[in-house]
Amino acid sequence: MSKKNPHQVKAYQSEKFLNSKDARALRILSEYLEPDSRLSHYKVNDTIVFMGSARIVSSEQAHEALVAAEKGEGDIERARVQVEMSLYYEASRELARRLTQWSKSLSEEERRFVVCTGGGPGIMEAANRGASESKGMNVGLTISIPVEEFVNHYVTRELAFHFHYFFMRKFWFAYLAKAVIVFPGGFGTLDELFELLTLLQTRKMRKHLPVVLFGTKYWSEVINFDTLIHHGTINSEDVMLLHRTDSVDDAYKFLVGELSKYAEVERGVRL
Repeated sequence: MSKKNPHQVKAYQSEKFLNSKDARALRILSEYLEPDSRLSHYKVNDTIVFMGSARIVSSEQAHEALVAAEKGEGDIERARVQVEMSLYYEASRELARRLTQWSKSLSEEERRFVVCTGGGPGIMEAANRGASESKGMNVGLTISIPVEEFVNHYVTRELAFHFHYFFMRKFWFAYLAKAVIVFPGGFGTLDELFELLTLLQTRKMRKHLPVVLFGTKYWSEVINFDTLIHHGTINSEDVMLLHRTDSVDDAYKFLVGELSKYAEVERGVRL
């Protein structure tokens, strides 16, 4: 019987090959197949996606920073803005808590309407935290970027995913989503919001997907939809793709109503 050659390595076990440009298709496919397998195993069939800035902190943390700034240990104006913005952290946390509590009351074998975020700090942490406080499983989809990165510790360990490719991460945001809540955010949040709106506007996404834009003052300053309508670059009905609010109560009522109305009808319909 011949001895095994220690220099013989199967292609799928070759780290050098798997990290090469020639194996890019395999890496992309892996970021589809592995999450699909794990989500199926845990019976996660649809999600409620929370998007927003990673830089917004909790009210407690923001007030601590303001006290420190007033003692000369920081920028007071910046700290005051941080306190104002922290209201969105608490709104995200409370809305995720309520939606998770509602979803757990549904009589389904599989998990319905699971909170899903980008898995990082800020608004993402707040939503995962709220879901965790309702003792619900929740999803975190982190991305490898050249800054300090981590999965916030409120993400369910079994449902923490880490991506290299932004487009595969965004695919998983959209694929299982039955609703999306967009809180104030920067470039990443804007990118995710407009990609979803484009998919809905062009009907590339066939399912009904309610999109809540939370924070009317912030969003009216950042995006002037009326100007887009005025110049004819979008139609007035395109703005109807968004439900704008500042109220957790209103967002919760709207989402539960939409999900109850459409989700059962459109079961199995994704992109």
